Amino acid sequence: MKKLLSILSLVAFMGAGAIATSSISYAEDDMAEATEAMTEMVETVETTMEEAMPAEEAAVEEVAVVEEAPAEEVAPTVDKGDTAWMMVATLLVILMTVPGLALFYGGLVRSKNMLSILMQVLVVFSLISVAWAVYGYSLAFGSGEGLIIGDLGKVFLSGVTMDSLAATFTDGVMIPEMIFIAFQCTFAGITCALIVGSFAERTKFSAVLLFSLLWFTFSYIPIAHMVWGTGGYLLDAGALDFAGGTVVHINAAVAGLVGAYMVGKRIGYGKEAFTPHSLTMTMVGASLLWVGWFGFNAGSNLEATGGAGLAFINTLLATAAAVLAWSLGEAVTRGKASMLGAASGAVAGLVAITPACGSVGPMGAIIVGLAGGILCLWGVTGLKKMLGADDSLDVFGVHGVGGIVGALLTGVFTAPSLGGTGGDDFSIVSQVLIQGEGVLITIVWSGVVAYISYKIVDMVIGLRVSEDAEREGLDTASHGERAYTA
Repeated sequence: MKKLLSILSLVAFMGAGAIATSSISYAEDDMAEATEAMTEMVETVETTMEEAMPAEEAAVEEVAVVEEAPAEEVAPTVDKGDTAWMMVATLLVILMTVPGLALFYGGLVRSKNMLSILMQVLVVFSLISVAWAVYGYSLAFGSGEGLIIGDLGKVFLSGVTMDSLAATFTDGVMIPEMIFIAFQCTFAGITCALIVGSFAERTKFSAVLLFSLLWFTFSYIPIAHMVWGTGGYLLDAGALDFAGGTVVHINAAVAGLVGAYMVGKRIGYGKEAFTPHSLTMTMVGASLLWVGWFGFNAGSNLEATGGAGLAFINTLLATAAAVLAWSLGEAVTRGKASMLGAASGAVAGLVAITPACGSVGPMGAIIVGLAGGILCLWGVTGLKKMLGADDSLDVFGVHGVGGIVGALLTGVFTAPSLGGTGGDDFSIVSQVLIQGEGVLITIVWSGVVAYISYKIVDMVIGLRVSEDAEREGLDTASHGERAYTA
């Protein structure tokens, strides 16, 4: 463009000079020469403009293309570290269930029922794992975006391949969908296995399996979708449940409490002692639960990042605090701290921190653990007497009370002013109200579904074994074998 302006200025100057010369000299020869020079200059200008304009237009068009071109979408990335971590986390949750939960429960029952509780935990977990793959995953996390439930778009894992991906909490970062399915499968399995502790030592094996399938279908799946699934009511409402305080613990505890009422009390309950037959096994089971819970909580971050690290340290600190709180509470109220109490305190702390582990700070986690330990101790003593139910292995006292305490305190200690990860506009009051809504919905939903499911099972096959079978023990009566031969 500068070249063009220079040429035009030169033309104007030369033209003016030529006119001035011609007017002064009035010579015909000079006029002819000036005209010829002018003609050559005009032709030169035209040629130069023709050469300059296309380049200028091309440059303008190029700028326009750059300005108008939309930003390219970032291709999803799959990190090998995330994938490896999620596989390990899934294994850790399986460790929690088989053998962790099985041994924890097994040590708490009488020796004549040891194998029955191991069998119930193992087979329930297996049954729910298959049901999860067939239809559970599709209804909870499939393509549907309903408020309460998904759809059957991925029934029988339709459309799921080695190349299909599942989203994480970071935009553009994905993990293989098959790993996500397996991870969530373990959550469903252990939730249903937790329930069997409430009616242990007196329930038919077939009844346990049928109830588990019904309750899983109509309670676990909807609650999981509402809390974690795309379009879920509680998720959209802003409820915080990082790893399953409502979905797993409150959900299972309420179902167990309803079962304790409907199956009835064990023969001799309140008249004879029902002492655990092996606190050693209970301690081993509690330890495996604690180790496996790191996969449960830190794995819920879905990535091997700082978020997983936060959940990890919170799981460690809250559990340790709950052990101390429960032991101190026993020492004050009973004069002695027991091994059973310390193991139960560990589980109480794990339960309480589950919904909060990804959003509270380490100091907040310690407070959550202390509160969980003390209140769950009350849950298995004072509250249990108030409820009057024979909750054999204190599922509601630990998982119900601990889940409720953790869910509500999540709304408090997520506040950034208390060390949490909440935003600048975080409101403790508003969040606690949302957390409370989630707790109430879970209690009512699970309770109603559990009641109806128990009724159906009782009408179809009956819930309880005969009195003779209960006295003999479910190991021999239901499975034809004994845990101990001597």
